Amino acid sequence: MESTSAWVTSSDMAWLSLFILLVFSLPAYSGEPEIETFLNSAFQEAPEARDIWLTGELRASVRDILHHDYPLARVRYWRSGDRTAWVLDEIGKERPITVGIVIAHDRVEKVSVLIYRESRGWEVKHPAFTAQFAGARLDDGMNLDRHIDGISGATLSVRALQKLTRLALLLHQQAMTGEHP
Repeated sequence: MESTSAWVTSSDMAWLSLFILLVFSLPAYSGEPEIETFLNSAFQEAPEARDIWLTGELRASVRDILHHDYPLARVRYWRSGDRTAWVLDEIGKERPITVGIVIAHDRVEKVSVLIYRESRGWEVKHPAFTAQFAGARLDDGMNLDRHIDGISGATLSVRALQKLTRLALLLHQQAMTGEHP
């Protein structure tokens, strides 16, 4: 009888780690000091959290941006008037990066790396890098309307921030139109 062995790739482990992190940490977002600080900087008074459900066409659009399904069925956000704030996670190389993104008038107002867990590529946390996203919006192809300069040695972290920024812009559009369950 031929034996088979199951191999778990580092990519599989990364996705599993992200899933576990998100499942166990999302409800605690409101208690995380980095996230509280981010929300306080985004709003004079942080509004109550809302949820947007990733279903149907929206789910497909999210998959197109991330190149995988978002690990949760809903995404939490905060809204006051035409400003929304999003706290999203994406794997850099092996570990999740937690990013806060503020959108106003369909443009990026601010991108902040809230929690960086990778061993390399930490330069994406610096305001000199994240400032490149200010004013960005989505073009007709669901891409950012500007080039974001990369950082040598941090390519995957840069891509993660670009994906999350595109995702926040898409979700902002949905939140503003109210066309979500």
